[in-house]
Amino acid sequence: MLSRLLVISRPVLWINTIGTTVIAMWLAGALWSWTVLPILIWVTFPFNILIYGINDIFDQETDNINARKGGYEGAKISPSEVKPIWIAVLVTNVPFLVFFFVTLPLAASLWMLAYSLFFALYSMPPVRFKARKYLDALSNTDYAFPLAFVPLAMGVQPVWWAVIGLMCWSVAKHAYDAIQDIPQDSETGIVTTAVHLGPRGTAWWSTVWWAVATVCFAMVNIPVALANAVIATILVAGVFRNPTPAGAHAMYRYSIAFPYVAGAVAGVQLVLVLFFGL
Repeated sequence: MLSRLLVISRPVLWINTIGTTVIAMWLAGALWSWTVLPILIWVTFPFNILIYGINDIFDQETDNINARKGGYEGAKISPSEVKPIWIAVLVTNVPFLVFFFVTLPLAASLWMLAYSLFFALYSMPPVRFKARKYLDALSNTDYAFPLAFVPLAMGVQPVWWAVIGLMCWSVAKHAYDAIQDIPQDSETGIVTTAVHLGPRGTAWWSTVWWAVATVCFAMVNIPVALANAVIATILVAGVFRNPTPAGAHAMYRYSIAFPYVAGAVAGVQLVLVLFFGL
């Protein structure tokens, strides 16, 4: 069951939580901080089983008719797995949140609580942001929250241009990735931003948000902004060439690579700057 829970937590996507946490620590001016260690542990398996385990529990209907589920792009769970997933979510996350409220500044802890609640409510009824057009994408600003709460935990002010930029980036990417699921979501009555706008309209939506993100990143670091602009252009161009869910699915491997590449561009620079004391 432990190996199964690991699969459900989608390790290929852990970069979205681990990467932002590490980058946030470097943006706060430290190559390493022991204060960040518990946070870093939390955003590995515990937080990702919260994100994707809860998502799989409430998406069983759509996942069962989605051919891309059942591999690295997401699990197909059985009803018998619901209880173990809930136990794993609670046992691995509640102790961390309690620890953070006891040991860290209140502002950091409140951001962490919001981080948890936003992701849980994305999938859970009656809120279920996932099934509400525009709110599904906008709620994904929570992927940027580590850029706020990690510096606050270290007693440093966040780089707000980076926080806002990553929020905009996340809004774009969520809608973009949902294009490939339009048939399954439509069949089950879920009206996402992608379902509402269609493939071409969603590509324009993502273009606008990625453009805003690029401007915000440029206020912090030009190479990161350029990397963001280039990769975003490749992704949306792919959908404009083939504005169908199948066309979006063909680009998904590059979408998965997006945070790895952009994060590497940011991370290498930050490490060099910190290492040489610049």
